[in-house]
Amino acid sequence: MKACRAIASSFAVGAMLVLATTSSLSAHESAEHNCVEIGQWIDPATGLIQAYDQMISNAAESPIVMLGEIHPHIEHHRWQLAVISALHGRRPDVVLGFESFPRAVQPALDRWIAGELSEAAFLEEANWSTNWGFDPELYLPLFHFARLHRVPMIALNVERDFVSRIRDEGLENIPEDERRGLTEPKTPVDAYLDSLAETFGQHLNLGSEAGSQDTEAETNEGEATNTETAPAEPLNIKDDPRFQRFVRVQTTWDRAMAQALAEASTREGSPLVVGVLGNGHLERGFGVPYQLTDLGIDNASVFMPVAPSESCDVYAQEVASGLFVLPPLSQIAGAPSGPKLGVMIETAENQVRVLQVVEDSIAAASDIRDGDLIVEAAGVSLETTSDLIGIVQQQAPGTWLPLSIEREGKIIEIVAKFPADNAHGGN
Repeated sequence: MKACRAIASSFAVGAMLVLATTSSLSAHESAEHNCVEIGQWIDPATGLIQAYDQMISNAAESPIVMLGEIHPHIEHHRWQLAVISALHGRRPDVVLGFESFPRAVQPALDRWIAGELSEAAFLEEANWSTNWGFDPELYLPLFHFARLHRVPMIALNVERDFVSRIRDEGLENIPEDERRGLTEPKTPVDAYLDSLAETFGQHLNLGSEAGSQDTEAETNEGEATNTETAPAEPLNIKDDPRFQRFVRVQTTWDRAMAQALAEASTREGSPLVVGVLGNGHLERGFGVPYQLTDLGIDNASVFMPVAPSESCDVYAQEVASGLFVLPPLSQIAGAPSGPKLGVMIETAENQVRVLQVVEDSIAAASDIRDGDLIVEAAGVSLETTSDLIGIVQQQAPGTWLPLSIEREGKIIEIVAKFPADNAHGGN
């Protein structure tokens, strides 16, 4: 994996410049705008443009601040770094929590912060390519910031094998001493169940059940948990046992991350805990914020990046402390370089499963589809996402990559053709 050296500073400078454009705005000035523009903060409760300094000052008074993201969106991570830097300037006692790490790799995070690991060794010990799979260059500026300032990093997530047990058995059927400290999630509200039912229905239409780590439309990435393909009756989808397992998985992730954030906030000195996690766990306050409230923390701050909209009514649907307007991923220049097939993938039962195909990507042009299993690449059998990532990264511009795909029980041979510019997102 390529190291990310100068990128960290350019991320910080670029993001701070973007955010600085809003620092002189006030709610009073919002009357001159029909809606917000790129580079502006908005309070979804009022629909008014907000001053950057005031948003940061308010957040610094919270016990927990959650920063959303769409995982492959480079500008979202630039924005996160700028906000973290600003919060650290007001509260040096920051602790950073990441959805991208399960608890089992916490020792690697500790060793990274202590300066004991190189970049490559850290990513290997954290099992990055299997646990997360997104380009590490998107996140390395955040990790380097933490290491530079000796800001503790904590793993918010739980291991997928444990989530699978909860999916299949239910947390209540797992012995107390095997629950890894996880408590029963609060029952989700009907509106959250409606949202999850819509997402689950989309997965059924793709012929695959998936437990989504993030339900935002642009990524929809997560852990595919079952290969059952029989369609559910649309009107009875909430009664479908597969949907109930799906809910257990989603609420497990929500609860686990909420608990990790809450526990970190009780450390000596009551530090400011900043969580970096997907928009799907934050939207409308359904996921992690909802579970935090059940844990007694109802004054956490939630900041989310959003795309521009012609109507501010769209932003009013979000339950958040503040929204920051950024261009959609398709309009961003300077995404991490290197060959990209254009798929969001995961390791599932020693197989590489396609969670989402990026629009206008090499994968889309090659007719790779959501739910496909990539069995071989360049004649090499695949067992983990890192196997595929390694092969893709070796592809030179203009080369063709033969792939064997399993779809609906049949093996399909596909050739992915890499153009000269490599201008595609995903793995």
